[in-house]
Amino acid sequence: MDSSNKKLCMIPGPIEFHEDVLKAMSHTATSHVDPKFIEVFGSCIEMLRKVFFTKDAQPFILSGSGVMGWDAIAVNLLQPNEEALVLSTGVFGDRFVDSMEAYGAKVTNLKAPLGGNHDLKQVEEELKKKDYKMVTITQVDTSTGVLSNVKGLSQLIKSILPKALIVVDGVCAAAAEELRFDEWNVDVVLTASQKAIGVPPGLCIIVASTNAMNLFKGRQQAVANYYLSWNKWLPIMQSYEARKPAYFATPAVQLINALHVSLSQLLAQGMDKGFSSHVTASKNFKDAVKNMGLKLVTLNEECEAHTMTTIYYPEGVSGPELLQAIGQRGVMVAGGLHPSMATKYFRVGHMGVSVRETSRGHVESTLNAIKGALEQVGFKSKA
Repeated sequence: MDSSNKKLCMIPGPIEFHEDVLKAMSHTATSHVDPKFIEVFGSCIEMLRKVFFTKDAQPFILSGSGVMGWDAIAVNLLQPNEEALVLSTGVFGDRFVDSMEAYGAKVTNLKAPLGGNHDLKQVEEELKKKDYKMVTITQVDTSTGVLSNVKGLSQLIKSILPKALIVVDGVCAAAAEELRFDEWNVDVVLTASQKAIGVPPGLCIIVASTNAMNLFKGRQQAVANYYLSWNKWLPIMQSYEARKPAYFATPAVQLINALHVSLSQLLAQGMDKGFSSHVTASKNFKDAVKNMGLKLVTLNEECEAHTMTTIYYPEGVSGPELLQAIGQRGVMVAGGLHPSMATKYFRVGHMGVSVRETSRGHVESTLNAIKGALEQVGFKSKA
């Protein structure tokens, strides 16, 4: 691809990647049991604990997408006919339901209002109805841009169902939205490499608590999946962390080299500083968009994600025409995804290096492109 014609990628993932991360991707062919690679892989496992603020949870680094993480969690931690509660704030919560049902779980889907969060009283009432083994929370749903209150929901869930597993889908949140694994009593977090983790697509990352791993080890029925079984992957992760060679399926060597660079950058900057920079960038971006006269999909500031923004098309403006005009200004944003209103809004990602290194000007370039595109299609921006 001609880099001179490259558009700035400001969708909610894949994001822009740091040049040192991309350079690590161009590593020469290397055996997955080469001592140097074993050191890299083992170090990645250790760094993930620091990124998620956990002392002894078990990270898994697998070749696959974030969607694969749903399957891994469903098949390893739920057995047929066990009850699970999904707190859905959009498309991706709904799809997690499909994944769990595919393995025979009985799933209740509690949906939040479109663009909003769950009513805690309603959640409390639902938690008292059944002895749920698992409750899932989508920290940021990429279809709506809604941020869930993981800390508050976790406290509520544990107060009513102390044995329930709290699973957080952090695909569009991890490494950008605050999450303190041990302190908040989270049991599992899943994410993917291509968002705020800052690595090209291809890695599924899961972090599971000691409690979750003990429940897994005590399951009565066999895991109904070969590739995703933690019986296969746990010894691999333990071996790499112990700096010993191991093999079950070939890891994505180049991607894991890139992950090592990205995790090192995240920790060098400091996770708290990274969280803060995303909050600031999100507020500035949303304020600027609203000053243009545009309306957000999210219902209030409390439920606004800091990694992305969902924006209604202005009345009388063609969505495809506006997106094309933005693209003509060198910036790529994403169309709508939620089936109930996919043609009515668009989505902008602002996370990772685009936010952590403000000198790149990615957010400002995106705002300028949106403003110019609005003017091109005949909408008079207020800003």
